[in-house]
Amino acid sequence: MEHFTGRKVATIDATSIAVAHGLGTRTVPIVNTTMAGAIARALGLSLTDILAALEHLNFTGSNETCAHEAFKQVQSRNVAGEIHQPQKLTAPARAADMFGDNLGGMPKIKTGSWATEKPERRELTPPCNQICPAGNDVRGFIDAVGKQDFDGALQILLETSPLPAVCGRVCPAPCMDGCNRAEFDESVNVREIERAAAEFGTRPEPTRSTRDAAIAVVGSGPAGLSTTYQLAKLGYPVTLIEADEELGGVLRTGIPAYRLPRDVLDEEIDYILRHDVTVHTGCQLKREDMLRLSREYQAVFVATGLQNVSDLDLGEAGSITAPIQGLQFLENVRTGNERLDDQRVIVIGGGNTAMDAARSALRIGAKEVRVVYRRTRSEMPAIFEEIEQAIEEGIILDELVSPVRLSDSENGSLLTCQGMVLGPPDDSGRPRPIADTSPEARFDLPCDLVILALGQSHDISILPEGSVIKEGEALLGLSGAPFYVGGDFATNEGTVSAAIGCGVRAARHIHRTLSGEDLFPTSAEPVATSEVIKFHRFEHQPREAINTLNPATRQCSFDEVHLGFEAGPNGAGAVSEALRCLSCGVCNQCDRCLEYCPEGILRREANDGGYVFDLEYCKGCGVCMTACPRGAIYMTGL
Repeated sequence: MEHFTGRKVATIDATSIAVAHGLGTRTVPIVNTTMAGAIARALGLSLTDILAALEHLNFTGSNETCAHEAFKQVQSRNVAGEIHQPQKLTAPARAADMFGDNLGGMPKIKTGSWATEKPERRELTPPCNQICPAGNDVRGFIDAVGKQDFDGALQILLETSPLPAVCGRVCPAPCMDGCNRAEFDESVNVREIERAAAEFGTRPEPTRSTRDAAIAVVGSGPAGLSTTYQLAKLGYPVTLIEADEELGGVLRTGIPAYRLPRDVLDEEIDYILRHDVTVHTGCQLKREDMLRLSREYQAVFVATGLQNVSDLDLGEAGSITAPIQGLQFLENVRTGNERLDDQRVIVIGGGNTAMDAARSALRIGAKEVRVVYRRTRSEMPAIFEEIEQAIEEGIILDELVSPVRLSDSENGSLLTCQGMVLGPPDDSGRPRPIADTSPEARFDLPCDLVILALGQSHDISILPEGSVIKEGEALLGLSGAPFYVGGDFATNEGTVSAAIGCGVRAARHIHRTLSGEDLFPTSAEPVATSEVIKFHRFEHQPREAINTLNPATRQCSFDEVHLGFEAGPNGAGAVSEALRCLSCGVCNQCDRCLEYCPEGILRREANDGGYVFDLEYCKGCGVCMTACPRGAIYMTGL
């Protein structure tokens, strides 16, 4: 203590505290926050202030624990005596020789031998990739758009989906619900970026058939189109068979033009057909036709969708026409065979078909449209934005209401309804609606038309008797080619993106059966959850604004509602939005690890732009791991 006479001296074993809580190693401890707690105590600062400062800097968890322990454990005392100024020492100059061979070189001592840990690089699965029903490389195409490479982005999308312009409009976008950025400000608008990639990217030339094995695909909805496209890309001659006169299935008949313009759908279907696809429309097949196909083709894929609609017996009322099914109503609207001028319409259901029917009814003249749903809005399976826009357009949403019966009154027809309350979850995981027993819970709603949108189921009458439907497995009992089923016909998942993903898997199953080649991907890496993201390394940035038609215009028009990013027609808005992506778990060469490495032992590889650690000099301090904002670096023991 003779060197500190007259001074106040404080001591703390910062190394032990830091290492005990995982901050660095005994060789290279990271004691910054531990010392901050000790210094605060020595200077008379409050523990509350120092912890608040650390939280502001996002040094939480073990950092706060170490600071707290150091604050409590620091020892200090005043050393008796007078303060002596230390003697100034003059050190010989050791200026670097600018002509020396070792200028900028590594030190002679290879400090890597001091380390107890070493950094490793990894690539985790971004949550958007993991959750995408179509199997798209979401992070990959967003990264390409961020680099203004729309052709590359579209090429990445076309690896898994032939319908990026469609999905960029109608996909419920579960990737956006799972986006880690939502915990920071707002999720990345993946759906609109996909739409922009389809709009500004150039499609590659179609593949021509090169194989002998011919394949039949029955049904031209999203699953059938996806399977056709994937098989045609592999060189198979595919015949696409559709019962209607036009291709597209529910994409054409069940989604209104204000959500999916017909020219957009036609353009994407045309690109699929250019892959040497043969088309037969107007072919309603029966069981005997399926048996014939199994003898004419080497494989058959069936994706005829959900043909049987769910009905509801509401009795009869003489002053009102019988309830109409939602999909039939949408088809009538599409073909111009429906007008509802000055009518009061009630739509029963909470899915996308219900929203589409309600909004379409408004556009063909209805003076009042109500949607009755037996649960609450938060349980509705419809796309959130579609519900929002329906309400903006003036559609009334009656929650916790179940229809009971139709009846006549002096003023017209009435739909008697029963109020509901939510009970325990049912098999779907949603709260089960239970009838409200209070006297005022039953009431009447006047109406001129009731539309049912209660879901559909598959019709297996076209399949061999005794068939058991299971995605990815050939049906048994056929004497000819293997039969596969998919899309909503097999899974009833109910979204375009899920049907596309099913088509991809079906094509791989068929290809493996016919060729022996397995194109299924290997098991994915763990998902990059929000815990691995260093949010404090990023700046807050709101989503790019979207152009939409105003509600007054929408009420009487089938023009497309969503018009893309506001930031101009050249894709600038999509680029800006893509740059908001955190690239969770995947290195995007941001160079932060390179800049923060205190030893300078990181270098970029010239060929692939990756990084290499020089472990002969790396001390294992972990600064690179701490600096990496997206969890692409981790430490492992030696």
